[in-house]
Amino acid sequence: MENKIFEPKIVAFVCNWCTYAGADLTGTSRIKYAPNVKIVRFPCTGRIDFMLLLKAFGEGADGIIVSGCHPNDCHYTSGNFHARRRWISFRSLLDFLGIDTGRITFSWVSAAEGAKWAALVNDTVSRIKELGPYTDYEKVARYYEEEVNHE
Repeated sequence: MENKIFEPKIVAFVCNWCTYAGADLTGTSRIKYAPNVKIVRFPCTGRIDFMLLLKAFGEGADGIIVSGCHPNDCHYTSGNFHARRRWISFRSLLDFLGIDTGRITFSWVSAAEGAKWAALVNDTVSRIKELGPYTDYEKVARYYEEEVNHE
């Protein structure tokens, strides 16, 4: 049997105004970075429902990036502070579910930081490669389905 090298699947939930623009700058500047990331663009990190992170794990993601504007630079005044507060409480749910919070990267990347985006992606991919594939998809998918059906 052929020995296949593990390539992690990373989903990035990003702010339209800062991180998405920074990722675009990375491309237009021709800065190379790992191709393992699929970007999901939001108007603001404050609009990200963290149940989407569970859905991403349930659908096969090995790691996740959540990134938006730097503190005090949010286009919606305080969306990034709201996202940070929700992330702190969401971590306890992840611990309860047995999901390693090391699989999630929370970062600030501005529209002018294309090189920082590339470094963030490369660091995340390297870290997830060390952790190996995420194999508890069924557990997370089951929890997500129970939560969605109870609403």
